[in-house]
Amino acid sequence: MAFKIISFGTRDNEVAHFDALNKEGFEMTYKSENLTHDNIDLVKGFDGVLLRANNVADKQNLDQMAEWGIKYVFTRTVGYNHIDLDAAKANGQIVAYVPAYSPYAVADLAFGLGIMQNRNLSGAVASSEKSDFRPNPASFVPEFQSLTVGILGTGKIGLAEAKLWKGVGAKVLGYDPYPKDGIEDILTYASMEDLLKESDIVSLHVPYFKGSNDKFFAADQLKMMKSSAVLVNTARAEITDEDAIIAAVKAGDIKGFATDVISNESAYFGQVEPAAVKDASSTMAQFQALYPKVVVTPHIGSYTENALHDMISISYQNFANALKGDFENNFLVKPEA
Repeated sequence: MAFKIISFGTRDNEVAHFDALNKEGFEMTYKSENLTHDNIDLVKGFDGVLLRANNVADKQNLDQMAEWGIKYVFTRTVGYNHIDLDAAKANGQIVAYVPAYSPYAVADLAFGLGIMQNRNLSGAVASSEKSDFRPNPASFVPEFQSLTVGILGTGKIGLAEAKLWKGVGAKVLGYDPYPKDGIEDILTYASMEDLLKESDIVSLHVPYFKGSNDKFFAADQLKMMKSSAVLVNTARAEITDEDAIIAAVKAGDIKGFATDVISNESAYFGQVEPAAVKDASSTMAQFQALYPKVVVTPHIGSYTENALHDMISISYQNFANALKGDFENNFLVKPEA
């Protein structure tokens, strides 16, 4: 009998890729909705569950899965803070993740958002939609070869974006507490203060460590930036003080902000007209009120064919390895020895 897996948060255009890469012959069921407390019954009768960000695998849901005999709870994402690892371990459940995928998926988006906000393309399009075809002074900016771009976090994704900017002639500065050797032809390392003071575009690629770097990018960092500079976040919302960013944009302390992430994402992303947006005090509503100076994309950094291929292939391999008793790579919670 085939091993039965239910995959949540599966978009319609992803199904063909799942089917094409299913070399192990798993019996797959796809659900477009995310896993929540309300639809936990959907997992009944399956051997494994495959999740993505904004799915709920907290103690309540994991305990229910365990009661129904579900041992394998995997995610096809790099992030795994939607899974309660302690609860899974207590239940004897196995948890695996995807440690990496094509770095250019997120880097391409960050690059595009930087261009959009620096050149005020969002503002130009918004004006044209209203039949206002006058050029906006906010679009009068230096060309790429005259820009300085600051990359905070020079891991695989940050370095990939740095290469994109270097390729179009920009000067690229980098900051990382663990600088890499041998990349002097791509970027120049600088202190965070110098990077923020000199950069026309600041792009965040900093991992989030709960309780360690929460809201590390806040008012003090924003004050160091040029008033003509834009900030891009395709990393994690938790590393920024969103209220401080909103205040900085309103005050004209920075030119604009573009983000692919937001706090409390599950209240917004994957939905049409979510109830949370109706609260004018919500972060999303405040971001929307500042459009086009603030632009939000719905966490699509990994939404490319290349990244999807990596996520699916590695997830299938994780299931295959688990069934063979091979837990060496990619497993966050393993069976007790």
